[in-house]
Amino acid sequence: MFKKIISKFKQEENNKPKENVEKDESELTEIESEEIKLENKDEETVEEINETLSEEEITIDENNEEKKGFFSKLKQGLSKTKQGIADKVDDVLKSYKKVDEDLFEEIEEILITSDVGVNTSLEIIDRLRKGALERKITESEDLKGLLKEIMIEILDKGEDHKLNIATSPTIILVVGVNGVGKTTSIGKIAHNLKQQGKKVLLAAGDTFRAAAIDQLEIWSERVGVDVIKHKEGSDPAAVIFDAIQAAKARKTDVLICDTAGRLHNKKNLMNELGKVVKVADREFPEATREIILVLDATTGQNALQQAKIFKDVTDINGIVLTKLDGTAKGGVVMAISNELNIPVKLVGVGEGINDLQSFNAIDFVNALFGDDK
Repeated sequence: MFKKIISKFKQEENNKPKENVEKDESELTEIESEEIKLENKDEETVEEINETLSEEEITIDENNEEKKGFFSKLKQGLSKTKQGIADKVDDVLKSYKKVDEDLFEEIEEILITSDVGVNTSLEIIDRLRKGALERKITESEDLKGLLKEIMIEILDKGEDHKLNIATSPTIILVVGVNGVGKTTSIGKIAHNLKQQGKKVLLAAGDTFRAAAIDQLEIWSERVGVDVIKHKEGSDPAAVIFDAIQAAKARKTDVLICDTAGRLHNKKNLMNELGKVVKVADREFPEATREIILVLDATTGQNALQQAKIFKDVTDINGIVLTKLDGTAKGGVVMAISNELNIPVKLVGVGEGINDLQSFNAIDFVNALFGDDK
């Protein structure tokens, strides 16, 4: 029966029309509707921003005894995804004594329904089936270790998981739709880099969204870095141009540029992103360039679709996956890593300023299964 469900999933995926960035903006897709909800949610006033960025969240932790280790935070942040994947896998493994096809199908169902995605789930099960045969695994509970190995292999992109900031100067262009936590992620990245001794400058390139400039300015003040800004409605490329000149003059190590949150099928906004990239290439050729896409883990497969569209438009170097602590859909990280071959560089596992962590495949899978580091 479940094979019919998989077949239906695959048929639906194959029958999906390819997204066209030039289509009429009035034609709303399911993904675009989701983005509009996020965009509306992100229209904050300065007062609301101040409430969101509370002193407790922004202030650097002064009491180290109260600070949880990164791995502990990761385990806690993945607790909902653990319930959706690892806990269910454990229950299934305990309910079977021997390894058989029914067991593989049940694990497959768990993965698909946890937003790992049909294609990636099928690949994981195929590798699990072959690995069990090669290692002569016959006891069901012995499959857990092999499953973890396969997940780590899918997620592990080696050194590509690190932000490429080893050499100065570096320019980081941050893209993504409104509402995914883009500006907040920029603030947290700036904080992390400043803690590493880097001289950081921000650019308020999202000139279209109400309060976007104010939001980034609040972050810059709290973190203690400068921001280059123009008035609302200004040309984003002009903001980036001025920010690059300032970064050169100040001998900045890392320039982090916010960009306008955009619905991916709006051609004019995608063209705007292209202009920003061209300005960065022309005016700052000596800088190491990173383009990172911020995605909201709570949107599941919609996050994967967003990543596909942005990858078609610009050369994305990495993913920032936010709000993992608020969803059971964290399995989408495997779909993104496997299907798009884009490394996840940072994951958000809480609201605090130190809760945006560098991604590590081994730690992620161990935390997902509730195992020790």
